[in-house]
Amino acid sequence: MNIGVDIGGTNIRAGIELGGAITKHHKTHFENKESLSSTLQQLMELIRPLTKYPVKGIGIGVPSVVDVQNGVVYNVMNIPSWEQVALRDIIQNEFNLPVSVNNDVNCFILGEHRFGLARKYKSVIGMAVGTGLGSGIIIDNHLHAGNNCGAGEIGMLPYKDSILENYVSNRFFEDSLGTDAFEAHNAALEGNEEALAVWEEFGMHLGAVVKAVMYTYDPEAIVLGGSIAKASRFFKKSMLDSLDDFAYPESLKRMTLLLSENENITLLGAAALMDV
Repeated sequence: MNIGVDIGGTNIRAGIELGGAITKHHKTHFENKESLSSTLQQLMELIRPLTKYPVKGIGIGVPSVVDVQNGVVYNVMNIPSWEQVALRDIIQNEFNLPVSVNNDVNCFILGEHRFGLARKYKSVIGMAVGTGLGSGIIIDNHLHAGNNCGAGEIGMLPYKDSILENYVSNRFFEDSLGTDAFEAHNAALEGNEEALAVWEEFGMHLGAVVKAVMYTYDPEAIVLGGSIAKASRFFKKSMLDSLDDFAYPESLKRMTLLLSENENITLLGAAALMDV
């Protein structure tokens, strides 16, 4: 058994992986994010009740660049006080347990590969679409994080007048509709024509991301996750249509596109960091 922790810009979640599922699930809301000591204390108090069980270690997923070897996180998204934090050593010293830290989207695809939809694939890319656009990579059954834990940052690639992330994330809906993806989804459910058109355009941009992933990694499968993936009924067709000009159609036929189903998959992947 290992503890898995998923640190977001707003909430922290933690639980124990047992038999491929999360048990003893805890969640808290980050308060006073301007204070490093306050946020670390909240994190430790969330983890503490789980350490009374016979766990082997603690795996932590963080939305940032991570020095995996030394367990240091940099410029954590939406947590201003976390510019450079020796997170592994802090948590390890507090609980006297081994700790591993990695990027949260790497944890997402590791969870899918170990426990979820991607178990039968040796080569798979996970894409999390929400506040931003992140990717995690499994090659030959191994997590590939890159030299600086920055491999798979497809969202940073140049696209149109900006970068892909600005067209394939919540920002696209803010720019197009003046609202977030959640409200855009609700509007689409109500049949709002403007919202439906924006979702259709979003699918075309997401197709550009899929093509970038295919040209770069040629995986057996892509797993799409994140909050925006829940609205797939409104963008899946236009996304698939936009793949018609892909240069290697046979490769597309042999690639499987999956939609993540387990809301605890990142926690599971974080726990699995202890066994990587």
